Amino acid sequence: MFVALRDIRFARGRFALMGAVVALITTLVVFLYGLTGGLAADSSSAIAGLPAQDVVFGAPQGATPGVSFSNSSVSAAQQSAWESAPGVGSVSPVGIAMSRLTTAGSASSVSVLGVPAALLPPLTAGTAPGAGQVAVGQKTASADGVTVGSTVTVGARTLTVSGITADRSYGHAASVWTTVPTWQQVSGATGPSALAVDPGSADTAALDRAQNTDTVSRGSALAGIDGFSAEQGSLQMIQGFLFVVSALVIGAFFTVWTVQRRTDIAVLKAVGASSGYLVRDALGQALILLLGGSLVGAGVGLAGGALLRGGGMPFVLGAATVAVPVLAMVLLGLAGAALAVRRITSVDPLTALGANR
Repeated sequence: MFVALRDIRFARGRFALMGAVVALITTLVVFLYGLTGGLAADSSSAIAGLPAQDVVFGAPQGATPGVSFSNSSVSAAQQSAWESAPGVGSVSPVGIAMSRLTTAGSASSVSVLGVPAALLPPLTAGTAPGAGQVAVGQKTASADGVTVGSTVTVGARTLTVSGITADRSYGHAASVWTTVPTWQQVSGATGPSALAVDPGSADTAALDRAQNTDTVSRGSALAGIDGFSAEQGSLQMIQGFLFVVSALVIGAFFTVWTVQRRTDIAVLKAVGASSGYLVRDALGQALILLLGGSLVGAGVGLAGGALLRGGGMPFVLGAATVAVPVLAMVLLGLAGAALAVRRITSVDPLTALGANR
């Protein structure tokens, strides 16, 4: 690192500018990473939080079942067959519909989930809903002035608030929870949208063939939320492009820097410095630049993300929000720098003695 540190001190303006570019890219990636996770949670936490291993989607006879909550419908016969199948641990109906929650002073879009009490999010107040009752999330209760015992209108049905739950959402709409029969009255559906299943030792593939259902893991079931895959795919593609751009920018910088130092490198090789030493020195220089810029960018992104989250934007703050972008920036930046500094191995030490002049 002897040459690397002196280069940084000598050309501190150039390295500061390049470090600022790395910091800005890292900040943007941290923002996108946190926003991607926040939007994923805002779109799917009601399903992701279900205490079940698998989700079963149904379809009428003659139709092909698929992973889609909006298109799925489980008949009473299909539910009964799953409940009575040998080896199945537990089977719980899940109804999902979009509706509107109206109180005396406000109205808001909500996702209505009809589930047994065992699938409810943790209750912070009150009790699990019974017939003609509903449990709402903390944010919904606070925003709409709802308390346990309040009367609200969900769709065309007037329901009594039995409890307040931890916040969950589906399709970017806050979730409210009720019983399956009450959900059917609110939504007009004749059967649940899906089944939350712990398959145990059952042969789920054979059950799917026999009952015209499609069983997937709870994580894979998130793709059945309308718009979830497209939204996440778009944001992840932007993240990927930013990582590629960062590698190209770092590679371009060190390519130009290596070309400008060609004579200096030739002198060092003429006095005995090996190509391996100079390559390691140059990669160490890139590592210092990348670590410094990435850590500054991560700090700015973390602080900005906290402000966004405080303002109500869906943003996930956590170790992965910072660690993944920083590691990706450093590793991809080093890859770009490695491709650039390979030119060092081709520098002829005779150049320093004027052989090519």
